[in-house]
Amino acid sequence: MRQLHSLLGLMAALLALVLGLSGAILSLDPALERLAATVPAHGQISVAALAGRVAQHYPQAEQIQRSPSGAVIVYYSRDGKAGIDRVDPLTGQGIAPYAPSAFSRWLKSLHRSLLLDTPGRAVSGLTALVMLVLSVSGALLLVKRMGGWRHLADPLRGGLNQRWHAKVGRVVVAGLLLSALTGLYMSAATFSFISDGMQNEPDFPASVAGGAAAPVTTLPALLATDLNDLRELVYPAPNDLSDVYSLRTAQGDGYVDQANGALLSFQPHSGTRDTYELIYKLHTGEGLWWLGLMLGVGALSVPLMSTTGAVTWWQRRQSMPKIIENSAAQSADTIILVGSESNSTWGFANTLHDALRKSGLRVHTAAMNQLATEYRQAQRLFILTATYGDGDAPSSANQFLARLSKTRVNPQAGFAVLGFGDRQFPQFCQFAKDTQAALLAKGWRQLLNLDTIDRQSAQAFTRWGQTVGPLIGRELNLVHTPPRPRTQSFALMGRVDYGEAVQAPTSVMRFAAVARPGIAARLTRLLGGNGLPDFEAGDLVGIVPPGSTVPRFYSLASKSGDGFLEICVRKVPDGLCSEFLHGLQPGDPMEAFIQLHPDFRPASGKAPVVLIGSGTGIGPLAGFIRNNTGKHPMYLYWGGRDPASDFLYQPELNQYLADGRLTGLHAVFSRIKDGAYVQDKVLDDAEQLRQLMGSDAQILVCGSRAMAKSIAQALDGILAPLKLNVQTLKTQGRYREDVF
Repeated sequence: MRQLHSLLGLMAALLALVLGLSGAILSLDPALERLAATVPAHGQISVAALAGRVAQHYPQAEQIQRSPSGAVIVYYSRDGKAGIDRVDPLTGQGIAPYAPSAFSRWLKSLHRSLLLDTPGRAVSGLTALVMLVLSVSGALLLVKRMGGWRHLADPLRGGLNQRWHAKVGRVVVAGLLLSALTGLYMSAATFSFISDGMQNEPDFPASVAGGAAAPVTTLPALLATDLNDLRELVYPAPNDLSDVYSLRTAQGDGYVDQANGALLSFQPHSGTRDTYELIYKLHTGEGLWWLGLMLGVGALSVPLMSTTGAVTWWQRRQSMPKIIENSAAQSADTIILVGSESNSTWGFANTLHDALRKSGLRVHTAAMNQLATEYRQAQRLFILTATYGDGDAPSSANQFLARLSKTRVNPQAGFAVLGFGDRQFPQFCQFAKDTQAALLAKGWRQLLNLDTIDRQSAQAFTRWGQTVGPLIGRELNLVHTPPRPRTQSFALMGRVDYGEAVQAPTSVMRFAAVARPGIAARLTRLLGGNGLPDFEAGDLVGIVPPGSTVPRFYSLASKSGDGFLEICVRKVPDGLCSEFLHGLQPGDPMEAFIQLHPDFRPASGKAPVVLIGSGTGIGPLAGFIRNNTGKHPMYLYWGGRDPASDFLYQPELNQYLADGRLTGLHAVFSRIKDGAYVQDKVLDDAEQLRQLMGSDAQILVCGSRAMAKSIAQALDGILAPLKLNVQTLKTQGRYREDVF
């Protein structure tokens, strides 16, 4: 499905761009026309009354039209010259000449047929079909990526292009589906694949009453027709008593006798005609100006979706590692199979491949979907796989289990599975577990127990390599360094220092983005941008200290909309990055990049939020409170050492208590008389916490791993009467950690 989505998207990108931009501009027309039109209430004005008022100002009126947006247009002759005016239906007086611009006509032709008439209409129809397939496949891919429909509104993960592609897609997909379906229907009607119902025209009346024409204001058929139902009224030829009025309405079409006003040969609209007109209205927004604007926003998203989709495709291709000296599958003694969704697992596999190859082994590395029926020379099989969505197989492994059932087991070969995932997800490394179970059930021999890597930890990968070494009879040093994103320069704006008295120097530091050269950066500043990348409180900033290539990650206490990048840093003895940061003075620069962490932030909604942390873990928690502008219930439990020295964010927290952004503050300190730790305060408030969790509260924990373990143990005891525990809350998405 992803290959189909990518291929069609790339092929149709230019056409979709043209149709999307032209459609977005055209979507403004119904709203602008509706804004300029006077629309009487239903039953206020009849067509007869309108024709009488028009006659006072246009004695030689030939035709009256009412557009779907409510504009009344009169075609007339005056002094031998034809004219078209937009008129006020309340007075019949002309407002302005009606003359659609040449640009508007050209744009409609571009949107409908790419200026190529019949061939262009065919191409537009095919593009609508492609847009339909892209919308459906994109929606299904997004649902699968998010782990099911119930997670569709959850925070998005991935790179900037991926997130914007998915974020915009889930907002506009309904509009794009509607545009594609209605456009496809109209294209099919254009080429007579389906009927539009326009063929059912009324027969011209065989006879009329004859006699002198009655005043138009007295004709019963026109008196009975409301202005809001009018489509078109065509006058009879002057001085021709055998001619009739031609009347088109929302209900049907017919003729009106000019002598007695009788409705002749009336032909009601068929269901097919009504269906076509409804679909036309849904596609163009004519008569539904608000829908037109919504569809226009969807159409306007097409260029963004095309661009981000193409960039994501290119980045995915570029991120595929180049496997050096990849032996043939049937001559290799070692097989590495990879299951990856965003290609990050391939980087670890490439590191393993190179290390094994340098150890003298013949190594074949491929995707799990390329599992061979047999491996004749293989002695060992390593499987490195991520998990996608709610425990599903990633894209490069979604055929593996089916192919496994058709393989022949090599009794000489054993296997080892290494899973990659994120412990915040309830189905952590589930596909790796499924793979392990399937291999055992098939009869493969296990070399190592299943092992897992949390959040792509390079250290855990190195430790796993040390257990693999004895399998090949030599030391295996796996050092994997993921490619580092491009850094940006930031300058220190200011700092507040704490903790010197308790031998724990800690600083709250704010940085501004250093202005970049170039047109794009100047345009951003001109439009009021602050130059900061997009981030939220709880995301991570990777800081690269001078003399090092290894970034150190800090949780962010601000969002980009605050206008600054804020972190809370404790000075660690011999800590390269923390000593560098503590040595900065206002104006000094640093190099850093943003790593998004959407799984650690409060859920939307009005449910209470309980924030628990210690030490510098208060940073993102303070950011969550700062951004609680809706003043939903939010409680903070935090532990420090001494309130006189390291009560981090004390002035701000007091302000948040006063303005309602923080509901309750529970701070404890360990180095004072009768001191305590944060888990002690949590236990003291057990009853209140049980009440909050009974109200669907969410818990976010930030701080040291030891503190987080103590908090989890305390909460398990507190929640036991509710038949809840921390693991259950994690499964429900109500317990999230950021530990270090």
